[in-house]
Amino acid sequence: MLNFEIIAQKGKARAGLLHTNHGVIETPVFMPVGTAGTVKALTPDLLKLLGTQIILSNTYHLYLRPGMEIIKKAGGLHSFINWNGPILTDSGGYQVFSLNKLSKISDDGVSFQSHLDGSSHFFTPEKIYEIQEILGSDIIMPLDECVPWPVSYKAADKAVERTTKWLSRVAQKERLFGIMQGSLFKDLRERSAKEILDFDLAGYAIGGLSVGEEKSKLWEYTSFSVDLLPDNKPRYLMGVGMPEDLDYAIGQGVDMFDCVIPTRLARHGTLFYKNKEKNVSSRLNIKNSEFSDDFQPIDSSCDCYTCSNNFSRAYLRHLFINREILGIVLMTIHNVRYLIRLVEDLRKEILNGTTAPNG
Repeated sequence: MLNFEIIAQKGKARAGLLHTNHGVIETPVFMPVGTAGTVKALTPDLLKLLGTQIILSNTYHLYLRPGMEIIKKAGGLHSFINWNGPILTDSGGYQVFSLNKLSKISDDGVSFQSHLDGSSHFFTPEKIYEIQEILGSDIIMPLDECVPWPVSYKAADKAVERTTKWLSRVAQKERLFGIMQGSLFKDLRERSAKEILDFDLAGYAIGGLSVGEEKSKLWEYTSFSVDLLPDNKPRYLMGVGMPEDLDYAIGQGVDMFDCVIPTRLARHGTLFYKNKEKNVSSRLNIKNSEFSDDFQPIDSSCDCYTCSNNFSRAYLRHLFINREILGIVLMTIHNVRYLIRLVEDLRKEILNGTTAPNG
């Protein structure tokens, strides 16, 4: 069973403790994404050294490969991937819709063809939950319909209706979060929130954002959505991971985040660093020739293995241009640690400047 407690609050921002079967998570928390049971380029030991408390894996991808029988024989996902910390698994619904042009959605569930071999499959809310039970997930996300932006009101309305109906079929289950949908329509978000709150679940997620809308809309609807959720349950903003978005959303009272951004950007040579002149997070592209003789670390204030051991920008550029695997590893270490440390520092600020929770 999941248990959440708020231990400090500063304005709307909260610091909390989320108790799971595999340990206590200090919130707010950033969750690196290990889609197929691995955070790309990082070992479990490296993840721990970076301060990772919980990782996210994907039901759709693990279901298709290696498959549930293999993971069951391994004793569950924790044992299979050698990770002893908490794991959140998403429903795979987004992947079904985004990777399968031939997918068909009905009130019963989703039929689709595997993007790997074309085989036919059908996901129901019950099957999605059953798969995550086999995985041994600490936090389970239900099947939902996430629409992209732009989208019509009618389509967004139908997605809310289906998301609620699907949730109602598994809502009595343990370790389950509800997912708010509604796109950029406030009345639909209000309705979605009201409907999922009726089930009194372990936590609640804000879905349907970071799907193509402008940054200003992401922030506006993050704030709007948070205010619709209860204070005593963890709030999870799905698929968001840019530094400025984490900073803003934590200030609005969000507790949990996940995103592929740090690992994906690293693989493309883009790195986070603190712009000291402007006191904001910025990005640099290591491919640029200006770094060919730049012997400073990515970020002199960063405590990650890459920066603290002075692997220079020049060396990282050399590795990247020559397609050396070490370059991807070192840059992934930095990007993941950058976001985890950012959230850690914001948590410390909440703890150091606290008022009584809800006070």
